[in-house]
Amino acid sequence: MGVPEQLAERMSMAEQHEYLRARFSRRNLMRGGAVTLGAVAGGAFVPGAVAQAAVPTQHTSPATETVDGSFVAPFGRHLAWGNDPRTEITVSWQVPVAVKKPFIRVGATPWDLSRKIDAEVRSLYTPAGVGASADHTQYYLHAKLTHLRPGKTYYYGVGHQGFDPAEPHLLGTLGTFTTAPAHKAPFTFTAFGDQGVSYHGLANDSLLLGQNPAFHLHAGDIAYADPAGQGKSADTGFDSRVWDQFLAQTESVAKSVPWMVSYGNHDMEAWYSPNGYGGEEARFTLPDNGPDKANLPGVYSFVYGNTAIISLDPNDVSFEIPANLGISGGTQTTWFESQLKKYRACDDIDFIIVFFHHCAYCTSTAHASEGGVRQEWVPLFDKYTVDLVINGHNHQYERTDVIKGNSVVKKLPIGETAYSETEGVVYVTAGAAGRSLYAFTAPDSYEGHLNEQDSVASFINTKDGKVNETVAWSRVRYLNYSFLRVDVEPAAKGRYAKLKVQGIAETGDRIDHFTVARKAK
Repeated sequence: MGVPEQLAERMSMAEQHEYLRARFSRRNLMRGGAVTLGAVAGGAFVPGAVAQAAVPTQHTSPATETVDGSFVAPFGRHLAWGNDPRTEITVSWQVPVAVKKPFIRVGATPWDLSRKIDAEVRSLYTPAGVGASADHTQYYLHAKLTHLRPGKTYYYGVGHQGFDPAEPHLLGTLGTFTTAPAHKAPFTFTAFGDQGVSYHGLANDSLLLGQNPAFHLHAGDIAYADPAGQGKSADTGFDSRVWDQFLAQTESVAKSVPWMVSYGNHDMEAWYSPNGYGGEEARFTLPDNGPDKANLPGVYSFVYGNTAIISLDPNDVSFEIPANLGISGGTQTTWFESQLKKYRACDDIDFIIVFFHHCAYCTSTAHASEGGVRQEWVPLFDKYTVDLVINGHNHQYERTDVIKGNSVVKKLPIGETAYSETEGVVYVTAGAAGRSLYAFTAPDSYEGHLNEQDSVASFINTKDGKVNETVAWSRVRYLNYSFLRVDVEPAAKGRYAKLKVQGIAETGDRIDHFTVARKAK
């Protein structure tokens, strides 16, 4: 990305950002503000509803001129929940060049899109020398919708001057979304990490919609614009245009299924901001309820039905790849515990699911387990009886037994049930979404192909380097492309609510299934 390798090895993300700005940037930084837009009327919305342009981040952009909008079509549509999935969602998209007056149309039916709301543009400029390409500017657009009605399906179209999705010949460009229900109800979500742009990534996406998920969790390493993933801007292979390919690839799912991301090591890009996440902040609008002043935009939570979802940023605690180590000054972990306390005390919430990139427990020969996660967060998983932890980072599928205090509490063969409130936590590595696969030290063992090993050689990344360990918790291993499906089943008070978890291969075959059960409040 433009920092000499001998310097990058000694620099944090913030130091690399400062170096790159001093070397490449002589242009003015531009910062926009939040824009409150007109009220949305009609039976599909709560009276007094507003739509608000998502708050932009700081970017450098050269002067540009717009073109005839009739020659430009939006692409890369993707959704994300707001702080309350029952009433808030952000629709985001992209245009290849600057356009005039971008907007979104929203309605309860595809033939009633009279509610037209302005969108915000976040331009992202990358100069020649920062990576592999010549100067280029990317244009990402966002419209945050609030005061929606719970459990309702909406139709929307995105456009700009010269391209109006309400025109008859453009109705095929419309998308839909459905808000979260007001009360507990069964639902499904999907999850994986480490997708990037590839045939296998596209193949996994082709199966996701068939699961009818309410939302999708992407546990870090999203597009791989930075192919090295070491948080070092000396990598000359960096190409921010890969993000455009990624958003085009995922649009078939993300235009109707909120695509909720957390950030991994390949998502740190030093040019755009001191924390490495300025590019992601241009492309995604995530819930903004994370820890104050932690400088970690991928840390947030939301509640869907009876389930709380928490996204964490393990770059903050990673010993293996320390470019952002300690960036939050401990505020992320403090916030995380406060969220766990809050959700465990809430009578409407049965399950807590945590997703993030680096693995707490994995036997991959590539990254294996992250000691920083075990040190900072595993004790909190145990203390607050987290129901399921979903990771990426290692490009394979692996599932543990039930673990507490770094030890196996109970073996969990395929098809069996873990009682999280009294037994411990199950960890799933679902990092085989599309990138090239890694390897295990032990043979594969999955549904229909069992080869169980009660002792597996592995290692853990610590502050002093790699430390070998022999583990007993590796129950399911599958070395091919796959994703995770979770069916959430509420229950009456005192009965067992359930998470029915399945590992699904790119072929559509089931490679694992187990249940997490907890008495409903």
